Amino acid sequence: MITLALKVDVDTERGTRLGVPALAALLRESDVPACFLFSLGPDNTGRAIRRVFRPGFFKKVSRTGVVGMYGVRTLLNGTLLPAPHIGQKHAGVMRAVRDAGFETGIHCHDHFRWQDFVRAMPLEKVRAEFAAALAEYQRVFGAPALAAGAPGWQTCANARLVYDEARLLYSSDTRGGAPFFPRIDGRVFDTLEIPSTLPTFDELLGRPGWSDGEIVAHIMRLLRDDALNVFTLHAEIEGMKKQPLFRALLEACRARGVRFVRLDGHARALLRARADIPVRDIVMAPIDGRSGLVATQAERAS
Repeated sequence: MITLALKVDVDTERGTRLGVPALAALLRESDVPACFLFSLGPDNTGRAIRRVFRPGFFKKVSRTGVVGMYGVRTLLNGTLLPAPHIGQKHAGVMRAVRDAGFETGIHCHDHFRWQDFVRAMPLEKVRAEFAAALAEYQRVFGAPALAAGAPGWQTCANARLVYDEARLLYSSDTRGGAPFFPRIDGRVFDTLEIPSTLPTFDELLGRPGWSDGEIVAHIMRLLRDDALNVFTLHAEIEGMKKQPLFRALLEACRARGVRFVRLDGHARALLRARADIPVRDIVMAPIDGRSGLVATQAERAS
């Protein structure tokens, strides 16, 4: 049987305010579990304009319609407009997701800062950034976070160390295949890593010859029946303009008999058989349809 887990990255104030409730309603209607990973601090999306210097950035922006997806105001947050504090403004939205039975976790404190700078930050700054996210999560939910998934699939040895210090159940920072214990520069870290295994909508949208129906069919062809499949969606995309496309994907999964599972439950089951989890290197590499480099799972296990 094909098993699939859904991970929802919530990047912005607008996505939290509008996309999250819409996605939660659709998922509850479909009786499908998901893990919502929240950005908890300031929404500095507008500062991401510095990414214009990354290879492939303009190509992605033009084909995905970023302005239509995110809205003009969001693209000015942190520059011409003040950065709204997401956790302070929308704690009620976040708690409603938990109360509806969904898993929750940390995406980040400041999405822009983590995605663009974490790999160059000294340990004390990475630790402070994640500590701010942990504290805000605790304030919002009244419980410690058990899961994290990095913005833009950006991670490093310092990030993995602070995850271990936080005693997370698991993380989802990488692209790859089966879950593993990560190794960077020869050091093995304790926090179980569960990679995203499937391409995201924004990596496929707007390509010549790719209609929405073809995107759904492509993702369905990639589903494996011998391992957990993990699909990452975004509150700003599947929760808003592309919700009909996501609904079509859910319907295709239902027609095929796909079984949806929770990531936390899968992690606990794996950790009960810890000796069977391989160690693999995390390497930075390009991903088709995404600008810059992302954290990927090396192919060879040890």
